[in-house]
Amino acid sequence: MENDNTTERYCSVCGRSETNAGALMRLPMNILICQSCMDRTSDMIESRMGNMNGAGAVDWTKIMSMYGSMPPGMTPPTTENTEEKGVPEETPSGVTEEKELSEGSSGEEDKEEAGKKGPRVSFINLSQLPFSFGMGGGGPRGVKPKKEHKPLIELRDIPAPHKIKEMLDEYVVGQEKAKRVMSVAVYNHYKRVATNTMDEIEIEKSNMLMLGPTGCGKAYLVRTLARILNVPLAITDATTLTEAGYIGDDIESVVSKLLAAAGNDVDKAEQGIIYIDEIDKIAKKQNVNSRDVSGESVQQGMLKLLEGSDIEVPVGASSKNAMVPTTVVNTRNILFICGGAFPGIEEIIKKRLNKTSGIGFHAEVKDPSDKDRTILREVETEDIRKFGMIPEFVGRLPMVFALDGLDEDMLVRILKEPKNAIIRQYQKLLELDEVKLEFTDDALHAIAEKAIKKETGARALRSILDEYMIDIMYEIPRDDNIGKVTITREYLEGSGGPLIEIRG
Repeated sequence: MENDNTTERYCSVCGRSETNAGALMRLPMNILICQSCMDRTSDMIESRMGNMNGAGAVDWTKIMSMYGSMPPGMTPPTTENTEEKGVPEETPSGVTEEKELSEGSSGEEDKEEAGKKGPRVSFINLSQLPFSFGMGGGGPRGVKPKKEHKPLIELRDIPAPHKIKEMLDEYVVGQEKAKRVMSVAVYNHYKRVATNTMDEIEIEKSNMLMLGPTGCGKAYLVRTLARILNVPLAITDATTLTEAGYIGDDIESVVSKLLAAAGNDVDKAEQGIIYIDEIDKIAKKQNVNSRDVSGESVQQGMLKLLEGSDIEVPVGASSKNAMVPTTVVNTRNILFICGGAFPGIEEIIKKRLNKTSGIGFHAEVKDPSDKDRTILREVETEDIRKFGMIPEFVGRLPMVFALDGLDEDMLVRILKEPKNAIIRQYQKLLELDEVKLEFTDDALHAIAEKAIKKETGARALRSILDEYMIDIMYEIPRDDNIGKVTITREYLEGSGGPLIEIRG
């Protein structure tokens, strides 16, 4: 703390009072120095700079007196080093053997004595100190130190595409083309990450764009894929994304969710998977007079994410502010998978396929592709651009494929074939009560027919089963004599009841 005018001040170098040494200059960190010491310090620096190699001599006695012990990361010089650099040897008590200024000496004697031995100045390598003198805390904000690349998955541990598809087949029914495309894209992407070979041929990212009606299994495919590879996965919704400065989530929130899924481990997050659902909701709005803050502007903001760049993201929050710490995540090795239903794109595809329209007796009044559930297989980049996605955005998603709509046979297979099929879940629940549950084939088709009418895909299967299984799940625990329950079509249609068998 700086002294007031009524208190005597002393030179921090030679120790003389302001009365004897003259006016003192105040330096940063409340250091006071007289004119004589300032001049001799300049001369000493010039003379020592020619013979110095490194930081020069350090007054370790002063450093130890400041900290009470040797600061971390600093080592006192040996006797040989001190002799070479001209540092006074220390006595066993740790006090430097040098003549101190006497308190009773006159000002002229003080100046004369200080002139003989020079100011008591030592040179310290500030980079060794465990603190920073206003240098920004060790580097510019947002610059991440270089680190060794450690792949999350070793090259030998990456499953081959046919192995990945076999594991997907255990959980996902149908969608053969989609599973093949995803298996190859993921295999190539993590080969790129594991080898990190960017010599003469730079391998581009295999970002994907999935199209498919609601309930066809887009998000379920991605969740299954991340579970197979055991990598961090973040599933987010594009409907909440807005341009920076408006109410809603910023673009960086997509990466911050992946960072949270990786336990705030930046290395793991930089090799994870991000699935952005409802990507069709950020298409350019047609014939809108108001400012579009959640359409084309969001697509423009996401370009740097998909391409690969350093993104400053908040830790533990969805938006940046002064109270939230931030970190830098590089998206170069993050696999982005975008999915959406793209309602209405079927009409764009049909218009492109049926370029000619007939008039007269032989003209087709009805489009033959109206009931075609595989119409999305014919999608092209031109159709996506006409839907409202900008070319730069589509260009950063090279793998474009579609999932088929679910028909009755596929819904029946979904009910019973996957490892965690819905029927198997109910059978497991009743098995805990020592009751066996079965469904007839007619009952499964009746459930599929009801699900198609709801037009919500596979999501409708669970809601239909819950509706008819509530009474059975409620009544069975009341009667210990029930050993088997069979669900029939008559029970689902309301013309009969389930078949119940008593324990034998």
